[in-house]
Amino acid sequence: MGSFSLMHWIVVLAIILILFGAGKLPRVMGDFAKGIKAFKAGMKEEDEAETTPPAQVPPPGAAASAAAPAGAADRPREHV
Repeated sequence: MGSFSLMHWIVVLAIILILFGAGKLPRVMGDFAKGIKAFKAGMKEEDEAETTPPAQVPPPGAAASAAAPAGAADRPREHV
């Protein structure tokens, strides 16, 4: 009693064909397939955006040494 038999599914299919007609059913299924493809493409784009690593930020010490002229760290500072 809890599951549908083959006869139930045949009746449901016949009702769907009567309601939508044989010409409309392929168009409806095509639109349904396009919707599924668009959904999958959107999910794929979202997954690719999440897996893209963030830009690497250099450590604070590296930025300070890059700003100083070459050899400046080796020379002692003069106080005026």
